[in-house]
Amino acid sequence: MSETVTTARAGGAFDGVRHPGGDEPYYVASGAEVEVFGTAHASGLPVMLKGPTGCGKTRFVEHMAWRLKRPLVTIACHDDLSASDLTGRYLIRGGETVWADGPLTVAARMGAICYLDEVVEARQDTIVVLHPLTDDRRLLPIDKTGELVEAAPGFQLVISYNPGYQHALKDLKPSTRQRFVALEFDFPDAAREAEIVMHEGGVDRAAATALVRLAGRIRALRDQGLAEAPSTRLLVSTARLIARGIPAPQACRVALVNPLTDDPDLLAAISDLISATL
Repeated sequence: MSETVTTARAGGAFDGVRHPGGDEPYYVASGAEVEVFGTAHASGLPVMLKGPTGCGKTRFVEHMAWRLKRPLVTIACHDDLSASDLTGRYLIRGGETVWADGPLTVAARMGAICYLDEVVEARQDTIVVLHPLTDDRRLLPIDKTGELVEAAPGFQLVISYNPGYQHALKDLKPSTRQRFVALEFDFPDAAREAEIVMHEGGVDRAAATALVRLAGRIRALRDQGLAEAPSTRLLVSTARLIARGIPAPQACRVALVNPLTDDPDLLAAISDLISATL
């Protein structure tokens, strides 16, 4: 008996599309990134966001999607991410073979912002699939169906990665990097970071300022072997525990310190900083 082949278009198998609406995602700008991103979007240019973990890259994309009134498709990149995971694949449903669009295809069809988080984690042969969407062609070839998807108006490709993790085997090729407008992100200055911790963490200004001051002192330990600096995200998590009644020293240990390191010497040094700061 022959199989019937049907096609599931945008939303058929992938429904992880966030549509604009509701409250504005909170974001505190640190420079001209909002204007540059908006201009790049209007010009049909893809954007690359570079910066440490937890410094606000993902929130920035959410904010810009809301601001530009564009749907947002987010893809978390990893070692096993294949081209088919992005573009789509045939699935067996009952007695039918069904083509299901992947998230990249969904975004291209509907004119969404497509955000690939930590893109260097994906395999190079997967990243190459992005190339035709990053130049004037704005096309997505789907080899398995022979279709050539033309990106709808409003489509924009956005990628992010943490330069601190890159090495020879996990870096973007020049042929990929040079297709993007690049925006650099870092942790906000102390005043802005305190505002973010207050707003997102629900603590008062004094507690937020103390947490930011503590983070600054811990970040200085990177010269002593701390692999990753405490992020603004960790500060917000700590603040939320404090706001719900967990004592500040304990909240710092479980939400700020323990996720950073298992090294006993570093743990002891950070514990001393907590005592001195709080």
